[in-house]
This record gives sequence, structure tokens and C-alpha cells, in this order.
Amino acid sequence: MEIWHIWLIAALILVVVEIFTQGFAVFCLAVGAVAASVASACSAGLEGQLIWFSAATLAAFVFVRPLLLKAYRKGRSGRESGVDALKGREAVVSERISAADNTGRVAVDGDDWKAVSVDGTEIPKGARVTIIDVDSVILKVAAK
Repeated sequence: MEIWHIWLIAALILVVVEIFTQGFAVFCLAVGAVAASVASACSAGLEGQLIWFSAATLAAFVFVRPLLLKAYRKGRSGRESGVDALKGREAVVSERISAADNTGRVAVDGDDWKAVSVDGTEIPKGARVTIIDVDSVILKVAAK
């Protein structure tokens, strides 16, 4: 088995590893391994192969990876999930929100969350509020 075969096998392994990761960093290493494989097939020495590997990997990180990330993000649905999906939603105050008493809870889709008023005003129980932001497990809300 020649050295260029080893570089090519390494590139294939790196592509398979990239399938199970995200971010396209491992793919850039695979591009470098392919370049080193070509250099080896063209009778370059080990030093030349390492130079080609490094240069191609760096070029892939600088030029190819941003394009791949842009294409990957473009294909996403753009919908928020988790706690980020709560922003802008409506909730009902289940316990009076008071900054002075450090109390306040709201109900959203059957879940009860700790809540604070964004402007520090007191909001009575049963009032409808809009979720403005999420800070860890505390919802920042504004009265409607």
C-alpha cells in the first residue's frame, strides 16, 4: 500500500466522522488529506505532503467552511425551539408578579414558570402577559 492510499483512507474516515458531527471542521481536514494524497501520488516527499495538507486544510477553513455553514443554515426551517420558542407568546399570570415581594409565576401551555415584569410593575393574578425574554428559567413578561 502506498502513502497516497493512506491519505485517501484517512480522508474517507474523516468524511465519515463529519457525518456524525456538525460544524464542517472535520471535513476541512478531509480536504487537506485529499490534497496530501494527490501530492503523494505526484511523488512529493513527506514534507511536501504535510505542506499540501496544511495549506489545503487552512484554505478549506477559510473559504469552503463558511460556504457550507451558510448553506446548512439556509436549509433550516428557522423555527425556534425550546425556551427560545416562548418569546412573543402569551401567558396567564398564575401567581401575582411583584418585584417588591419577589413573587410571580405564569402558565404557558400547562407549564408553570417563574416570571418577572420587565418594567418592574405589579401584575395581578389572571392577567394576560406577553413573554419578552427568557433568562435561564425565569420569564421576563410585559402586561398586555
